[in-house]
Amino acid sequence: MPHSPRWYAGRLWVCESGAGTFGFIDPNTRKYEPVAEVPGFTRGLDFAGNLAFVGLSQVRESAVFSGIPITERLAENERTCGVCAIDLTTGQVVALLRFETAVQEVFAVTVLPGRRYPDLINDDEKLLENSFVVPDAALADVSAALRAPADPTLGAAGSAGNGSVPREAFVEA
Repeated sequence: MPHSPRWYAGRLWVCESGAGTFGFIDPNTRKYEPVAEVPGFTRGLDFAGNLAFVGLSQVRESAVFSGIPITERLAENERTCGVCAIDLTTGQVVALLRFETAVQEVFAVTVLPGRRYPDLINDDEKLLENSFVVPDAALADVSAALRAPADPTLGAAGSAGNGSVPREAFVEA
């Protein structure tokens, strides 16, 4: 179940939703090469520097989803909804924002270049009912460099907004 294909840093990256993995398509073999296994149905993908941000949905057992690899790999209580950050150089999940109540599916993930603490300013009560705020305490483990003011002239990964990063910016595994 491939999802959210994105061209970034010279590779075609993709979420393999049914397996709960994230990886790339090898141009020589044309096969999917998993980089990271995560605790959710992967859907939604964006990049910033050496990080991939992958959306996770909490898959429930149903006729539609029975028998897919993630339901065999993880018990229902181990599957989660949220967004994880994956280091592209190591394949390690370096952060996980987990939604524990109210949200069970993520459909898209977008990095907001040059924005560190965006605000939603709106008087529409219906819209605000479905908005979520990450508590300040959740940022305690974020490095000072990431919390510093962003350069608004640069896009994701410092690329002036086009998402491309020189190949030498990544360490080959």
